[in-house]
Amino acid sequence: MICELCFHRCNLYEGQTSFCWARTCRDGKIVPLNYGKVASLALDPIEKKPLRRFHPGSKILSVGSFGCNLRCPFCQNHEISMSGDGELETAEVSPEVLADKALELRPYGNIGVAYTYNEPLIGYEYVRDCTALVRERGMVNVLVTNGTIEEAPWRELLPLIDAANIDLKGFTPEWYGRLGGDLETVKRSIVLAAERCHVEVTTLLIPNENDSEGEIRNLARWLASIDQSIPLHLSRFFSRYRMLDKPPTPVERVYRLADVARGYLSFVYTGNC
Repeated sequence: MICELCFHRCNLYEGQTSFCWARTCRDGKIVPLNYGKVASLALDPIEKKPLRRFHPGSKILSVGSFGCNLRCPFCQNHEISMSGDGELETAEVSPEVLADKALELRPYGNIGVAYTYNEPLIGYEYVRDCTALVRERGMVNVLVTNGTIEEAPWRELLPLIDAANIDLKGFTPEWYGRLGGDLETVKRSIVLAAERCHVEVTTLLIPNENDSEGEIRNLARWLASIDQSIPLHLSRFFSRYRMLDKPPTPVERVYRLADVARGYLSFVYTGNC
C-alpha cells in the first residue's frame, strides 16, 4: 500500500512502518501511528515558532508528537523527531481535548494551537481534525513545518491554517538530497501557503554547507518573487545531534547574510545571535 502524503511515497506491506516512523499499513489502509499521541505540550510565545509578524506579543498552545520525514543531522528536536512509536513517553490527547485546552488558556493570552516540535504533517489526520475544532472555537491554527508534503493534502489542509513557518533548509537540490528531502516540494508548499495564509520562512545557517552569499541571495530573490514582504528568519547553527563536530555559525556571518537577504526582502530577522 502506497502512502501518498509526501514525496517518499512509501510502499508499505501490512504492519510495516514508513520512513517517517509515524505511519503504517493496517488492514490494507495507511493509518497514522502517532494520532493523538502527544510528546510535548506547552504554552509558548508566538515569537518562538518563530513568527514575528503574526499576532506579536501573544501566546500559543504548542503541540508535538514523534517522527519526521527528513533526516537532518543537525535536528534540534531529534529526541522526538527521530523516534518512533513506543520509543518515548506520550500522552493521549484527542482533538476535542486539545481544542478545549486551547480555549481554556485564552485568558492567559493563548490565541490557538501551533503544531510543531516534530514534523506535524506526518500526523496529517490529527492536524486536520484538530484544526477544524480549533477553528470552530474561534481560535487560530499555526503550522511549523518542513513543507515536505504532496500538493493534494496540502491544498486540503490550508483553508484551516492561519499562519505557517516553513523551514527552507537551503536552496540547492544537493543539500536537500543529503537531508532526505526535495527542494522543489518545499518551494511548492511555500508558494501555495502564501496564497492562503500568513507565511514566514526559516533557514538555519550551517557553516560551509548552506551559508554562501550566492545561495542566500538566490533564496531571498526567489522568496521576493512570491512576495517581498514574506519574513525570512536566518538562524544561527549550534552543534546538535550528528553535527557535534561543527562549530556554531559565526555571528558576523549571520549578520552579513541578513544584509544580503535585505537586498530583496522587507523583513529579515536573525536568530540566536
